Amino acid sequence: MQPRRPTPTALSAFRWTLMRAVGAVAVAALVVVHVVLLPSATTAPDAQELPQEREIGYRWKTSELRWMQEFAPPQLPKLPISAQKVILEMPVVGSSKGDYDLAKLWKSSSNGNFLQCVAPSSSYLPPLHSRGFLLVHTNGGLNQMRAGISDMVAVARLIDATLVIPRLDKRSFWHDSSNFSNVFDEEHFIHALANDVKVVKKIPKELTPTTTAVIHFRSWSGVDYYQNEILPMWDNHLVIKAAKSDSRLANNNLPADIQKLRCRAFFQALRFAPRIEALGKLLVERMRSYGPFIALHLRYEKDMLAFSGCTYGLSPIESDELARIRENVSYWKIKEIVAQDQRAKGYCPLTPKEVAIFISSLGYPPSTPIYIAAGSIYGGSSHLADLESRFPILLSKEKLASAQELEPFKHYASQMAALDYIVSLESDVFIPSYSGNMARAVEGHRRFLGHQKTIKPDRKALVRLFDKINRGSLREGRKLSNIIGEIHKRRQGSPRKRKGPATGTKGMERFRTEEVFYENPLPDCLCQQQP
Repeated sequence: MQPRRPTPTALSAFRWTLMRAVGAVAVAALVVVHVVLLPSATTAPDAQELPQEREIGYRWKTSELRWMQEFAPPQLPKLPISAQKVILEMPVVGSSKGDYDLAKLWKSSSNGNFLQCVAPSSSYLPPLHSRGFLLVHTNGGLNQMRAGISDMVAVARLIDATLVIPRLDKRSFWHDSSNFSNVFDEEHFIHALANDVKVVKKIPKELTPTTTAVIHFRSWSGVDYYQNEILPMWDNHLVIKAAKSDSRLANNNLPADIQKLRCRAFFQALRFAPRIEALGKLLVERMRSYGPFIALHLRYEKDMLAFSGCTYGLSPIESDELARIRENVSYWKIKEIVAQDQRAKGYCPLTPKEVAIFISSLGYPPSTPIYIAAGSIYGGSSHLADLESRFPILLSKEKLASAQELEPFKHYASQMAALDYIVSLESDVFIPSYSGNMARAVEGHRRFLGHQKTIKPDRKALVRLFDKINRGSLREGRKLSNIIGEIHKRRQGSPRKRKGPATGTKGMERFRTEEVFYENPLPDCLCQQQP
């Protein structure tokens, strides 16, 4: 008797079963790639084993991802069960409309053919002489100091000064003892500006006893102020000390060559120290192993909440602690603040829960990797719980790097902030919960690099929506997503000219309400090329 031949129906069923088995194996392999990210290792690398220094803004090829051979932080491969569940439940990517919408979430708007144009004009000459030394004492956090230093480079050019390597703020809230060379690449700074201003590391010893003029430069000043009031001071002094550096130069109406110099200083000359750049780029590669990611500048930190007087969502004990901190900081001038008014006007950073609702409403799925670019979140895990429950792949430099890798930086706020800056700059999407100095600097830098996607929350509008949710008059879902999507359609980093003063403002208030130069260097440092 001849063996019985399989029927066509049986063959089809067998093929179907085989295809499902192959598909299941393929999906399982992809899951392993996403979940088991790093090989185990037992020894930490020396500092020299970190990736070689490269310019910020450079995208690395897959073949260059050598970080997997580095020391694997023990916490990195151990994602929370909730995060592993999210990854396991991710749909297989196909050609559905949902996949197209997801791709749009990561795509930047058109850069409008705007490219960097920071080269000086043909009439711009190298520094021919110096009439004295400009000594700068910076003030504020990392990005406030960066902006101030860049302004002082321009001021040095305006008053024919030799710039002494600036002294970083050691007295502010963070009590950071870092020197310039601990945070920035000092040699690169000096050489990058050689055709603009002469920069020296120290004042010559023979000039130390010389009478120094200590000046609080007037805020938001233009060329006339520096050339008519400050420049003549060289007749009586060889050293001028700028007691503060923040907001000492106007945002607008300055000569084109001075504006371009500010951009060269801020975006090119002020490169971070090599060891900071190396670890920062290592963090970027580790984040990229999860796929496209959001860098969230979550400004829900003790200093910001105390400074702004924002206590929404905090306990009475936490509110009292912040009030005491505020009273004890002498230079935080406005002491009496009504927290509800601050929030209603959009002056408060979004809470972690509000950020979670915002990102969800924009359409980002729970499997989205999010890097928290911030210091210690006030209240710790208790306040992060709502964000983490919605987006369990929540990472930070403390989770991505080993204790050994972070050890040289962890006691220095500016150096830790620099690591966050690098990851934020390289992220696929950057979202700040508050428009502070860090947020403005990163947004401007991303514009300078090609208008990379930066979603800027309209806090005033969002607070009204969140309050409706709390009252029960609005629910999360398609309606809320449509409203938030429409509000933020044109708040994603696409090219636009820098905003001038607010309508109706007068005097110094006009300068105060202008968009910060480094937040948007268009039109001064970005030129539209013909397609």
